[in-house]
Formats: sequence, C-alpha cells, structure tokens
Amino acid sequence: MKKSLFTALLIIAFANPASAELSSEQQAAKIQGITFYNQYKTVSATPFLTIAAEAGDHEAQYYLGELLRRKNHYMNPEAQKWYEASAAQGDLYAMIQLGRSGDDLCKTMQHCPEAKKSPAEWLTHATDLAKPKAEQGDAQAMYIMYELTLDRAWLEKSANAGDATAQFWMAIGDKQGEGFLLPWKRKDAVGNWFKASAEGGNPRAMMEYAAYLYENKGDLESARHWIKTAAERGYESGVSSYGAYLAHAPALFDFKLDLIKGYAITSLLKELDGGGNVQAYVEEVLPEIAAKMTPEQLKEAEEFAVKWKTTHPPLSFFPDKLGR
Repeated sequence: MKKSLFTALLIIAFANPASAELSSEQQAAKIQGITFYNQYKTVSATPFLTIAAEAGDHEAQYYLGELLRRKNHYMNPEAQKWYEASAAQGDLYAMIQLGRSGDDLCKTMQHCPEAKKSPAEWLTHATDLAKPKAEQGDAQAMYIMYELTLDRAWLEKSANAGDATAQFWMAIGDKQGEGFLLPWKRKDAVGNWFKASAEGGNPRAMMEYAAYLYENKGDLESARHWIKTAAERGYESGVSSYGAYLAHAPALFDFKLDLIKGYAITSLLKELDGGGNVQAYVEEVLPEIAAKMTPEQLKEAEEFAVKWKTTHPPLSFFPDKLGR
C-alpha cells in the first residue's frame, strides 16, 4: 500500500512538477541563461541561471547543474546540489543525471559528493514517474524510458508517437546500422526519420535531411529549403552553411549568389565566442566574402544582419538536453 501511494505521488509530480513562480526579471534571467548555455557560454550563463535557480525554478536548476558538471568534467558538490533541488521537484532529466553519477568520473577518482539518494534510487524514481505515462502513449515519456533503459524499442515507440528528438536518433541509429532492416530499406528509413524529425522542428535533423536529399535524391530545391529553415531557427550549422552557400564560399546546393545576405548571415556567428570553435571559421570565411564586395554592399550587409538578429531566434548549437 505504501509503495502504491508513493508511486501515485510520483506520477502526480510528473504530470505537474512543482516549481517556483518566477518574477518577470527572474524569467528573463532564466531565458538568457539557457540561451547562453546553448551557445556554450559557460561564464556568461552562470549568473543568469543562478538567479532563476535560487528562485526555485527546476529547469534552471537542472541547466545550472549541467553547466557546473560539464565545467568540472565530473559530478561535484555544487552541481549535485542543483540536480537534487531540481529532481526534488519532479524533474526527470535531473533524476537521470543523478542516476548516471554511478558511472561518473568522480567514482573513478573516488571523489563523488555525498548524495541524498543512491544513483540506483534516482533511476528507480525516474522510472516510476515516466513508465506509466509512457504506457499511456506519451511520446516524451517514451523517450525518457529509452534514456533510462537504452532499450531501442522505447526509442522507436517515441519516434512513432511523434517525438522529434527520438525520430532524429532513430535516423542516426539506422544510418549506423542499428535495427533489423534489409540493406535496400535502410536508406529509405533513414530519410523518412530525418524528414519526420525535420518537420517536427528539429534543426539538426533539418541539416541531415538536406544532405540526404542532396546525396540520395538530387533534390536541390528541397535541400535548400531545409538549410534555410535551419538557419532561420538559429542553428549554428544552418547559419554557417546558409551564409556560406549564399556567398558561394563555397558554391553548393545551387543557391543564387547573394553576397550581402551571405556576408550578413555569416557575420552573425561572431556572437558565438564561447565554445564550438566557430571564431576560426568566421575569421577565415568573412574576409573571403568581403573581398568580393563594395563598401556600399558591406554597409547593406551590416544593416541586414541587425534586422535578421531582431527577427529570428538566438543562435544555438542545440546541444542534447541530456548531456553525457
């Protein structure tokens, strides 16, 4: 009876995880912190995420825990504190990371922080939350079950239920030879999963699907559409590709030459001055494009870049939420 009551309470928490009501300033800090996090700007993200995390927001607490763990390359007391605060509010991602700490580098170093629950207990709690929802057809819960079990059957169920992340990883898995597919059907399966994920809004899948269309179908028009769409979503790879192809640096996918837009869009990448090694690319490509332009065109490009930035989402590497 006690176990049933506990499980029921966990299910309620999953359906409606408790989290503090943020003020407008705290909410703005959370959004800015996650934006910087997705741009690999660790130093810039920390104070903003801390504001929202200290205010009790479970998502900000999770991202702050991720940031601190990745910064130190292993689970440390401060990261664990924020994971535990988030997990206590029903955040499944935080529970999974706490569960994975049993295989963390800190264990090898014999330097893991003292925990409120063991990794196995956190994974059990996460399963108790997710499995009932997954069995009812919830696509995200199915994906969580895949992360908990690494059972590809859950990944496929999630993908079939419409989860764009699961669809992306089904495509990657099929591309790498996972699953039981006849060789002549595997290529179509890869394309179909990338297509579904791209249509579901996954920018990483958009770029993969563009390459698939180019390499396997010779469909340049559709490939150009998905590269442009990925750029418009702010995906770093989409922005760098779209800008370069517009400026014919190099000339691929048969984009019409547009030096002004190509330079402008490429110049946006200067903002990604954290991780990702983007600056070396920008420093190489921008001068190459600029050498083909007049001073008037460069001025137009600067104006176009400002307009683009104010009418499109922030740049992002779109890292996996569950980092390893």
